[in-house]
Amino acid sequence: MKIVHASPGFGNALTEKQAEEFLSKSKLNLLLGTIDPKGEPNVHPVWYYYENGKLYVETSKSSSKVKNIKNNNAVYFCIDDEKIPYKGVRGKGTAKISENIEHNTPIASKIMIKYTGSLDNQIAKFLMDGVKNGFSVILEITPKYYATWDHSTGITA
Repeated sequence: MKIVHASPGFGNALTEKQAEEFLSKSKLNLLLGTIDPKGEPNVHPVWYYYENGKLYVETSKSSSKVKNIKNNNAVYFCIDDEKIPYKGVRGKGTAKISENIEHNTPIASKIMIKYTGSLDNQIAKFLMDGVKNGFSVILEITPKYYATWDHSTGITA
């Protein structure tokens, strides 16, 4: 995992272990940046799941995210905590779209449990029905690098 300091001179970069812990445990939204067919940027707040160095997002097959990624699979992402002390991870990567229901279902289940607490609630059931019926896809984001920050230590030399 390549990590660079996102705000040199203030705070520190997260270590690889800290970045993985932040990405694994955070229930913050991931802001996903894509480029639309006109070449204009779009930002999409999404739920995500982090595993084995990749970020996973469940979304509708007909979403603008999917249309944009089909045209240009380069993406930008940011997960940041707005509470002091500020901390976060952002970066660039490439996205791959999976329409394979057998592959997508366990990943989507992990996303639903992370954000809703279980699969036995109205939101999770609704979203999982979309996955199981092929209306949703999983976006697999492979980061090229992470730019991280942890402002708990203040100004650094």
